[in-house]
Amino acid sequence: MSEATTNSPYLTTKEFAALVRKSPATVRGWRHRGVGPRGTRIGKEVLYHRDTVRKWLQATTDADVIGQRASV
Repeated sequence: MSEATTNSPYLTTKEFAALVRKSPATVRGWRHRGVGPRGTRIGKEVLYHRDTVRKWLQATTDADVIGQRASV
């Protein structure tokens, strides 16, 4: 399911990985190391709130000094 086809405020690990163009294994690694957005385990699945993902992406973009210099 993609962001456009669901009204859920949550993304699965697979959906979040597709959004950032990484593998689900990379996303799981980020979560375990504490460098990705906070996920919530519901049963066997980890879900990521869309607002949390947006804030994390914005913070990551804001922290990208090299990317900021390149856009000037």
